[in-house]
Amino acid sequence: MNLPLKKAATKLNELTACEIVAAIDGGRTTCEAVVRACLDHIQLREPAVQAWQYLDREQAIGQAIALDKSGKRGPLLGVPFGIKDIIDTSDMPTEYGSPIYKGNQPRNEAACVALGRKAGGVLMGKTVTTEFANRHPGKTKNPFDPARTPGGSSSGSAAAVGDCMVPLAIGTQTTGSTIRPASFCGAFGYRPTWGDLRLSGVREAAGSLDTLGLIARSVDDLALYRDVLLGVKPEPVPEHTGPLRVGFCRTHVWPQVEPYTQKLLEGAAQTLARAGMQVRDVELPADFERLLDAHLAISSFEFSRNFAYEIEHHWDKISATLRENRLKSGLECSFERYREARAFAAQCRRAFADVVKDFDVLLTASATGEAPVGLNTTGNANNCLIWTTLHVPTVTMPVFKGPHGLPVGAQIIGKADGDRALFAAARRIYQALA
Repeated sequence: MNLPLKKAATKLNELTACEIVAAIDGGRTTCEAVVRACLDHIQLREPAVQAWQYLDREQAIGQAIALDKSGKRGPLLGVPFGIKDIIDTSDMPTEYGSPIYKGNQPRNEAACVALGRKAGGVLMGKTVTTEFANRHPGKTKNPFDPARTPGGSSSGSAAAVGDCMVPLAIGTQTTGSTIRPASFCGAFGYRPTWGDLRLSGVREAAGSLDTLGLIARSVDDLALYRDVLLGVKPEPVPEHTGPLRVGFCRTHVWPQVEPYTQKLLEGAAQTLARAGMQVRDVELPADFERLLDAHLAISSFEFSRNFAYEIEHHWDKISATLRENRLKSGLECSFERYREARAFAAQCRRAFADVVKDFDVLLTASATGEAPVGLNTTGNANNCLIWTTLHVPTVTMPVFKGPHGLPVGAQIIGKADGDRALFAAARRIYQALA
């Protein structure tokens, strides 16, 4: 079932980032009014959702008042945003989802935080992350059903945007940590081409795979935020002209996808074809099935080395979930196996360029289906893992509802370094499906 077209927002906290900037520039509202509206909604909903690790109401209002008084203009003027709590902030604690770092206060702040503030954005606070952006869940609940996971590891960021607490939030992705929770929480999520956005001040999990992840309420907001974080003058998303060539890619993990999600995506492919797009099935090479094992070797090897200090000095404060899964796998992985996995991933990236040469984008699943019941896991990430390892940009869009009325996303895959073209195609596809 397709979600209905979004109704015109009547509350300031429901506006997209682009709408907020236009309203403030047009004198129809103020930075302070927008921030207060978001804070009021957070006060109402946070007891149920628990998206925030740190939030100081007066600090946020103070930022907004200062912006109004300054007369400053910028591409994110007055836009409230949240930051995943593995990202350093100079005036807010950064605890990495771990008791080891309770109360930790960095002296500096991450590049993505500084760029957001430079553009006129208002940093509202720190959103909940899983432990060290890995498998052990935090306190956040799904905003549509508190008995279900919001996904992870960018759980608080996705829940905050999905629940209209803020229009923008930054997460990260090493496996499926942005796309999957955005799908579960009914938001737009974007993982960029690997290496485009700077990770200075972001706690590294596995550098060969890590990226920032952006969560928003429209494709245009994702594009705007990307330009801000690139430090370039924002440009409108280009209009895609001519026939859009869409490859429907079931992938080798298709059997793990819920039958209702399979039907929703197959129906979407038919809808796009009726809308005049050129839709054809596309298969990944058979050996791409080995990407799951390659990703595990790369991510676990790098993660376990990055956290050598915590392993050596705070082993008892690391969750059993993390010790017995990611760290165990990483510590047991040889350098030879790690190097082999990196070489195989690079080989697949070269092969993928040939797979997609006759398509503009691919259409596939963002997650297996609706957010699963239970808060002790964050869901299956295999539908994201493939594209993360291939280093290509992806966008998830909230276009479906599952059998319980909960969001199910569709994931659009672009070509490496083709992020702006991906946005143009994703917006056109969203307009056809929404």
